[in-house]
Amino acid sequence: MDKKRLLTLLILFLMSASIAFSQKFHILSQREQAAVIDKWLEERIETLLPSLMDRAGIDMWLIISREYNEDPVIRTFLPATWHAARRRTMLLIYKAPGASNVEALAVARYDVGKSFKKAWEPETQPDQWKQLTDLIVERNPNKIGINMSKDYGHADGLNLTEYNTLMEYLPENYHSKVVSAQNLAVGWLETRTDAEMATYRHIQSIANDIIADGLSEKVITPGVTTTEDVQWWYRERIKELKLDTWFHPSVDIQRADPTNKESERNFAVKAASEVIMPGDMLHIDFGITYLRLNTDTQQLAYVLKPGEDDVPQYLKEAFKIGNRLQDILTSNFVKGRTGNDILRETRKQMDREGIRGSIYSHPLGTHGHASGPTIGMWDNQGDTPGAGDYPLYPNTLYAIELNAVVFVKEWNKDLRVMLEEGAFFDGQKVTYLNGRQREIMPIPRPQPHLKNR
Repeated sequence: MDKKRLLTLLILFLMSASIAFSQKFHILSQREQAAVIDKWLEERIETLLPSLMDRAGIDMWLIISREYNEDPVIRTFLPATWHAARRRTMLLIYKAPGASNVEALAVARYDVGKSFKKAWEPETQPDQWKQLTDLIVERNPNKIGINMSKDYGHADGLNLTEYNTLMEYLPENYHSKVVSAQNLAVGWLETRTDAEMATYRHIQSIANDIIADGLSEKVITPGVTTTEDVQWWYRERIKELKLDTWFHPSVDIQRADPTNKESERNFAVKAASEVIMPGDMLHIDFGITYLRLNTDTQQLAYVLKPGEDDVPQYLKEAFKIGNRLQDILTSNFVKGRTGNDILRETRKQMDREGIRGSIYSHPLGTHGHASGPTIGMWDNQGDTPGAGDYPLYPNTLYAIELNAVVFVKEWNKDLRVMLEEGAFFDGQKVTYLNGRQREIMPIPRPQPHLKNR
């Protein structure tokens, strides 16, 4: 067979493989995605926002951004067809006393989606800031929330220019009403609706399948493929499927070789690219973005050595300790408990059971590293002031991220079992979005009709 024909057949094979994957999971077209995003947004504004404003004690919320200098919060209020604010976009959200819904106004040249109705006619009132302050005074709110926060970057999106101008225009007797909307912004970002949760398992299942394909003989040729090759394969596959990602995937190796110090690597230092060999333990950190929701997952795979048809038992036993640490952590998820409380109780139980490791779990949702209670940090296993003091609320999502350090006598060294799985807290219990990894993936996958003995 000539090279040209061989290349053509290879291209056709790759195309058919991509099509087969796309058919396995129903991934919406761009138009369909936009319709879902907009529907979810309207539902969130109607059903979720009023109670969050009551909980935060804020009856007016101002969100102000200029084009391409967007507040992280305003992005979650823009319709799917908007990729940025337009000129200066001002959103005013007001919940009148006793009202069950909110009034949503756009002090801008345009309606913003379906909910935010245009409330400014430049031809009648050329000064946009004057129009905003007139609307505020007309409603006479008790508390005016603005996105300024010392604990969360997500809730700190009002820049200094916008703040100074707002205070310059706002009547002086209203200045004392201006407060941080930190808890309102965090509540808006972290709380998921039933419709979103109905889809999140599907999103996580897509991510898990991509991970499994990449950590398999479909992608990896031991002795040839590098960890960097696999990373870029993931990036290409994400684009092929018309998905997005919020970070570049990482793939690293732990192996019996005493020169391999991966279990001691500081996470601030990127792992070097290496050729993947038999006997290697591979670790992937991977996430996708779909329908404005994010995943964040870490899983493990092992490259079988000649004569092996399964992952060695001693590695399986080490992996179980990682699962046990997950159980300890999620058992401490209690409504109202702070991130610092959860970490403290988890570490007490770790000490009682003699488990070494670290907890660095975080909220997940419209951002990958989302807002909500911080539960440890890889470089700080004590209290995290501010974000760690935020309480756990129902209907919130978390990346259960941690590692257990296990001494493997067969390697005469420590193995770091690094795991991360998306999970939902309903107010009573934690449920993994699409299950969690309970076994190390072997490379290649078992072929039951073939045996080494």
